[in-house]
Amino acid sequence: MIRNAIQFECLLADIRDFVRTVAIPNEERVEREDRIPEEIVNEMRRRGYFGWSIPEAYGGAGLTTEELALANIELSQCSVAYRARVGMNTGVGAEALVQDGSEELKQKYLPRMAAGELTGALALTEVEAGSEATALKSSGAELPDGYFRLNGHKRYITLAPIADVFTVFVRTEPDSKKSNGITAFQIERGTKGLGISEPTPKMGQDGAPIGEVFLDDCIVHERAIVGARGQGFRTMLKALNKQRINLAALSTGPAIRLLNEAVAYAKERRQFGSAIGEFQLVQAMLADCKVEVEAARALITETARKRDRGEDVTMDVSLCKYFATEMCGRVADRVVQIFGGQGYVKQRGIERFYRDVRAFRIYEGTSQIHQLNIARLLLREPQEVS
Repeated sequence: MIRNAIQFECLLADIRDFVRTVAIPNEERVEREDRIPEEIVNEMRRRGYFGWSIPEAYGGAGLTTEELALANIELSQCSVAYRARVGMNTGVGAEALVQDGSEELKQKYLPRMAAGELTGALALTEVEAGSEATALKSSGAELPDGYFRLNGHKRYITLAPIADVFTVFVRTEPDSKKSNGITAFQIERGTKGLGISEPTPKMGQDGAPIGEVFLDDCIVHERAIVGARGQGFRTMLKALNKQRINLAALSTGPAIRLLNEAVAYAKERRQFGSAIGEFQLVQAMLADCKVEVEAARALITETARKRDRGEDVTMDVSLCKYFATEMCGRVADRVVQIFGGQGYVKQRGIERFYRDVRAFRIYEGTSQIHQLNIARLLLREPQEVS
């Protein structure tokens, strides 16, 4: 749902200006330094990018699902690190609070997250809890006077090395199994017993660090619980149902950028006396990219509109996440092929995108997990009689 078409078009124009004049000219610097320079972070703060999905009552823009998806498609047409830097606050780093946080927690954190003063992170994944997210070993033991002692180890946590506040999931009911008995806590950096690792080296997405989170007799009060005790997994699913639409959009932006780069290159690169864009096999790859990009865009837009209408999008978000992330990988592979040697060396930035987008098919549910989700939900549906 677009609430005000004129105002929203102004937002999109502002994002395009940022991508063109600030983000793209600094992509090589971000990769080289493995960080977003503070002056660029401040520019994103000034433009209000950290508060897109946070309600207006807490200082954010309160974008609808459709507005947020379209904004993410624009922002992600530059190095993945930029969208990751704001993406935690416009996604899972804040969404659990938005969905289920107490008024006390919302007032305490959301205005500062909307302003970009605080960076959020979601700490769920563990050594034995990846695709099987309910296999948590992290535990929370109840203490007197409403306190809990938390212990555990999280890994692959996006922005953990620079985050200020964490939504951490632990099992507080020792005899519970699977999704029952998991509780979400909001914990600030600097809390005694909360440890953060140095950045974990990885294949791509330089400038968007991931790391480990350690809970070593970390004492927190029950007021830090997000949602209901023992119902943290439901809170996480609420956050992910929205974020998987966002991730699909954030996978479509890089594909659009790659396709634009490939079209421009196909016009300028000459072989056998002609621009390679005149060769039918190159044209076929460009056409396949365009078809898949537009299919993803249409699927994302319709799913976002359904969510804004209050419809059940449980299957739709898996369709979006699965199709868009796989599509982006295929587009990246074709574009490297079109560029040939220029796509493999570190000169045009194509190989960076190729590495960066590979993670999309892994986090927030692997492609295989979403295939299983889609099939499971499909098999539950009643069969229509023709």
